[in-house]
Amino acid sequence: MTKTAFDVTLAHIQSAAARLSGRIRRTPTYHSAGLSARLGVETMVKVESLQIGGSFKVRGCFNKMMQMSETELARGVVTVSGGNHAIALALVAKSLGARALVLMPKDVAAFNIEMTRSLGGEVELCEDAVEAFERAAAYEKRGMVHVHSFDDPAIIAGHGTLGLEVVADASGRLDHVFLSIGGGGFAAGVAAALKGLDPAIRIHGVETEGATTMTQALAAGKPVPIRATSIARTLNAPFATERTMAAARELLEDIIVVPDAAAVREIVWVLQNGRVLLEPAAACVVAAAEARKDLFKPGERVGLILCGSNVALEDLDGWRRQFGV
Repeated sequence: MTKTAFDVTLAHIQSAAARLSGRIRRTPTYHSAGLSARLGVETMVKVESLQIGGSFKVRGCFNKMMQMSETELARGVVTVSGGNHAIALALVAKSLGARALVLMPKDVAAFNIEMTRSLGGEVELCEDAVEAFERAAAYEKRGMVHVHSFDDPAIIAGHGTLGLEVVADASGRLDHVFLSIGGGGFAAGVAAALKGLDPAIRIHGVETEGATTMTQALAAGKPVPIRATSIARTLNAPFATERTMAAARELLEDIIVVPDAAAVREIVWVLQNGRVLLEPAAACVVAAAEARKDLFKPGERVGLILCGSNVALEDLDGWRRQFGV
């Protein structure tokens, strides 16, 4: 069977960067003395957790919606998301004067529902992600534009603009970059930008136990529906797609799976030592780099993409008790 080729290029990402100019925050990339000491090599962090909306997701949403026609915007957008994409789509739609309907599984965090509604998004709760995608298809048939959270070239290209910033701001080349994987759209876009600018860079994807969507898909050779159980809710995509699988095969060195407990430990460490709040989907890359620091050779430089900060403090308190952190 012929495998799908990845269809988002460096040129698409560069066009997205021009489109997003002035719409998003250029989040900082800087040297972390604490992480450099822990990992034994110079370590740079991209603090995308400081992005508007609390995550990278506004990049893809702006890139997608800014290419929609006035007629499409007037019909409104619908999406399936229980996390950062929901928040970002609500924010972007409001800024562009469009209606945003978000279909969420009923077990999502109350924090995410509140954030989405506070930004103007309408929320409908569904039994699970399967029902949510069925409803999205029905709304699309009625005229709304379905903005998929990760399987869309415009979304992926928008996310890839983060990679352009990392290369420009890292004060020299990077040998290894660690970034998290949910459905794979974020990893696809950022990896395409990084590899497009420096083909020698080694990119390590990161998943948490209980959210191994891409690992299972690649092992099976096709998208595999899963019921994720990880506390890293923003990594809990119910499936990967042929497009995001193609990107993972072409661009990633490997995928590292870390326990939820390790992600929670790193949330606490980064907050105490770096004064930055992360969600588990971001903190897991710190845990992965720590687990694989034997890969690093003297003189190499490492980049960690800290992708988001949308976490309720009461959840963090609960996780610390659960894992004894």
